[in-house]
Amino acid sequence: MLRSLKFSALTLGLLGATQAMAGPDLTVVSFGGANKAAQVKAFYAPWESAGNGKIIAGEYNGEMAKVKAMVDTKSVSWDLVEVESPELSRGCDEDMFEPLDPALFGKAEDFVKGAIQPCGVGFFVWSTVMAYNADKLKTAPTGWVDFWDTKKFPGKRGLRKGAKYTLEFALMADGVAPKDVYKVLAGKDGQDRAFKKLDELKPSIQWWEAGAQPPQYLASGDVVMSSAYNGRIAAVQKESNLKVVWNGGIYDFDAWAIPKGLAKDRAEAAKKFIAFSVAPQQQKTYSENIAYGPANTLAVPLLAKDVLKDMPTTPENIANQVQIDVSFWADNGEQLEQRFNSWAAK
Repeated sequence: MLRSLKFSALTLGLLGATQAMAGPDLTVVSFGGANKAAQVKAFYAPWESAGNGKIIAGEYNGEMAKVKAMVDTKSVSWDLVEVESPELSRGCDEDMFEPLDPALFGKAEDFVKGAIQPCGVGFFVWSTVMAYNADKLKTAPTGWVDFWDTKKFPGKRGLRKGAKYTLEFALMADGVAPKDVYKVLAGKDGQDRAFKKLDELKPSIQWWEAGAQPPQYLASGDVVMSSAYNGRIAAVQKESNLKVVWNGGIYDFDAWAIPKGLAKDRAEAAKKFIAFSVAPQQQKTYSENIAYGPANTLAVPLLAKDVLKDMPTTPENIANQVQIDVSFWADNGEQLEQRFNSWAAK
């Protein structure tokens, strides 16, 4: 019996040591849906299999107030949270997220420009692009100039009901090069120019407010072209003839951020998880399970050609896209959205 007790104590000791080595369980909060399913396959399951500890997968709808409340009351229970770029920028400015050392995640040049931020790391790229139904058009459009050309391409156009993206597209339709969009939009003359260009198209616009709408409008023939989220179009391409025009698309990141005030051991484990999730192999698996581009460009050569064609981050797809200017929208968003709403209501 003594031998048995000694053996049990030894077993428990070894188990305790293994758990200590494994690191703490991490609560990782994402936006859910197909995105979360891809994260489970690419990040959570391999992380656990490698003996790093368990992932407790949570979901939210981007409510920054929840994160702020945790940080303010020093009761942080989320180790990592998925945020969009404007929320990352705001959270960083408001001291809600832990600062991160870029050296933890590899060489900056291996990532899509803008992925590594002072207190967050972009782990995938998505784009708002132009899409069309190839069954409904005789000639393929090539950019926003064609989108505005209702003589050559008669029919309704789908645009997201908001200033963001819509004003950028209007300027590109008016001949502004993608690389110069925010330079022009920064001035009042540029903003007036964008609204004037929108005036031309207004009678032909069918507005959308949810990401699921553009594929539906295109499939039904309600619109002949539409702005759309690339992942939404890729998801229905097997059963439709919807095509994407990458030229003039606007790309953005979803990023991991660590709420400020996390215990040191948990914060260290969370940083290791971020580094793990942006390693080429994990990035490859993620993009194989959802049509969003790897933030780590070293993952691109690992992907099959039929997967790459739907990725916003391949060199040919990203060449003429614009990275969303988060600071521009942080400074001007409220005023421009108010102006847009007044314009749309007329």
